[in-house]
Amino acid sequence: MTARSIRGAAAVMLAAAMALTATACSTPEDGKGAATGRTDSAVVGIAYEPETLSPLLGYGKDGNSKIFDGLLTHDAEMRLKPALAAALPKVTDGGTTYTFTLRKGVKFSDGKPFTADDVVFTYDTILDEKTNNASKAELDAVKNVEKKDDHTVVFHLKYPYAPFAERTVLPIAPQHVAGKQDVNHGSFTTKPIGTGPYVLTRWSKGEKLTFKANPSYWGGAPKVKNFTMAIIKDDDIRATRLRSGDLDGAILPPELAATFKNDKARTTLTAKTFDYRNVTLPSANPVTGDRAVRRALDLAVDREAMVKGILNGAGKPAYGPVPTDSPWFAKGTERPHDLKKAERILDGAGWKKGEDGIRKKDGKRASFTLWYLSGDKLRQEHALAFASDAKKAGIEAKVESGTWEAIEPNMTKDAVLAGGGSPADPDFDQYLLLHSSLAGDGFNNMSSYADKTVDAKLVEARRTDDKDARKAAYDAIQQRLVDDPAYTFLTHVDHVYVLADRWKGLTTQTEPHDHGLASGPWWNVEDWQPAT
Repeated sequence: MTARSIRGAAAVMLAAAMALTATACSTPEDGKGAATGRTDSAVVGIAYEPETLSPLLGYGKDGNSKIFDGLLTHDAEMRLKPALAAALPKVTDGGTTYTFTLRKGVKFSDGKPFTADDVVFTYDTILDEKTNNASKAELDAVKNVEKKDDHTVVFHLKYPYAPFAERTVLPIAPQHVAGKQDVNHGSFTTKPIGTGPYVLTRWSKGEKLTFKANPSYWGGAPKVKNFTMAIIKDDDIRATRLRSGDLDGAILPPELAATFKNDKARTTLTAKTFDYRNVTLPSANPVTGDRAVRRALDLAVDREAMVKGILNGAGKPAYGPVPTDSPWFAKGTERPHDLKKAERILDGAGWKKGEDGIRKKDGKRASFTLWYLSGDKLRQEHALAFASDAKKAGIEAKVESGTWEAIEPNMTKDAVLAGGGSPADPDFDQYLLLHSSLAGDGFNNMSSYADKTVDAKLVEARRTDDKDARKAAYDAIQQRLVDDPAYTFLTHVDHVYVLADRWKGLTTQTEPHDHGLASGPWWNVEDWQPAT
């Protein structure tokens, strides 16, 4: 599908979506909220659907999974606090041993008790080479997990790994259910059982997930008894359904959120994020794999114009995975828009402009395909802006849209308007994105970037708990990306939400890229209180 045809497709989808409105959330049991005036039910619109609901395969790994709990969780300020653990861990042996005392009296939603066996089972299963968990490398530091007794678990690490406690927000699965199934294909992947504040009642693929409150939740029964996440991939349709009253809240691009500015019945909330948009530059492509082209694109893009024109100011320029206002950002690695310098780099590398304005080198045109996810206005607009800036430098980015099913087979040779980012720790942002061992591994290291200096610094930074040493390593990585960009980073995007004004005390956290189920003002929906 081309950029032009997406508008026609959106119109067709809009008509279909409106026809489904009556059935999408038609009963209180489905979580109908705004249209009925119920104060114990809510329906929110999200843009992305999970591939699985099993934490063994990666669901909820950053917390806030609703169905499950981790040993730890985050508060509104992103500080770690106990969840299934009774307290923060005791750290000994130079940072290689983490001992957790577990909360007593916790039960899974089927009534079975939660014990240390479930913790050991969860981590052992994720680390098993037969388990299809793309985030397995995030637990590289774990040597083994030991059960001391029913309420004590000890993690033994291979090396001091400073952010390890952050990894324990990972949800815990029940051994007595998931342990009796095929981990990759069993029914637990779509019909999970957990200890969390909500129980999944239905997953209508491509349409919605519906939940009911867990009355025996260890943290207290939620006041929002019925909760629905409507899966609406198209931004325009999500805004239309919000405006019609079919949704209580939704995430929207800044431009669409601004249309609700004067709506007195709704509140707009903006969450700061680590969420970036970037363009992958596959090494296997003779154009995007050329270092001179990478460096030129890095200078040719006008990031400030994108923040202003695409994000309406709700974001900031991105020069790498770390936002410029993070203490982990390497000052001095900002790259100002400099088209003339970009052109000098290309000229010097032998990329000469042809009669049509597109450069050539050794008979090869400086042309490549750039994919973006159809229905995603922000990705579309970033892709078009990137292509426009690249063309001024003599590089042609042919923009195409499609589903992830259409895009994924082409990722090793075609560029993709991608995204990522995690606020928990710089290791989370950078290892999966840059380490050469993960080149071409699905959505990890999509550029197939390989740099020995970067690899060494990534390992050095995760194998120490010395903050100054880690900062120096990550600074070196960011400096290296100036000389040899793995991706063209464009913007860090604030997340904007519009919600019906029916609850009090709504808040947001600093959010990762993976927004929707885990993030948004519903990060703590179990604590929502009716406004009246």
